[in-house]
Amino acid sequence: MSPEQLKNIIEAALFASRQPLNVNQLGKLFAEDERPEPQAIKTLLQELARDWEGRGLELKQVGSGYRFQVRAELSPWISRLSEERPPRYSRALLETLALIVYRQPITRAGIEEVRGVAVSSSIMKTLLEREWVRVVGHREVPGKPALYGTTRKFLDDFNLKTLSELPPLAEIRPVDHVQKELELRMAEDSLETEGGDAGEDDGDTLEGALPAVAADEAGAEAANEEAGQERGIIAEALH
Repeated sequence: MSPEQLKNIIEAALFASRQPLNVNQLGKLFAEDERPEPQAIKTLLQELARDWEGRGLELKQVGSGYRFQVRAELSPWISRLSEERPPRYSRALLETLALIVYRQPITRAGIEEVRGVAVSSSIMKTLLEREWVRVVGHREVPGKPALYGTTRKFLDDFNLKTLSELPPLAEIRPVDHVQKELELRMAEDSLETEGGDAGEDDGDTLEGALPAVAADEAGAEAANEEAGQERGIIAEALH
């Protein structure tokens, strides 16, 4: 089988699959006597990515593997394909997600300590149902509270290969991308399946700015003074 034919098979499989495919899964497309080596598959994937440069779609590596996706800058147009309004996520939900992302593993009490308010059950339910977070263990203290961390689906939905692609909390960046990214992903999903509950809406959505998570809880008061400047760190991080 020629390299070009192998590349065509991989390209077709990525288009046909509703989920990202990793190198091992792509290898299983082939019979053992014709199966390319993992490094050869990676090379073909790199060639495919170059083939699609500058076009409406791109080959992207995310947490679960590789997938073809619409380029983010085209989301204002592609989102109009969906008749269903994309879910809007509340500030409270995004603050909670930000804390889990940057401080994982963390308990619900730990989240509440930093935010200064109780975390509603609906927020945790939404994050768990979206499969952005999961219980990764329990703290060895009385009551053994659950410890929360992020999932591969979180990486997939926020267009990340690994958590290391997130910027450090010290970086200050503007907000303007994450809601568009989410709307694009939800618009694509809604063409195939019905959308779910967007979670608690406390009237303050991402159209405002997401306050930064304080890097040091002991310095929370000082961090609050800089919140206006630091807003949006998690939004840009998840872009």
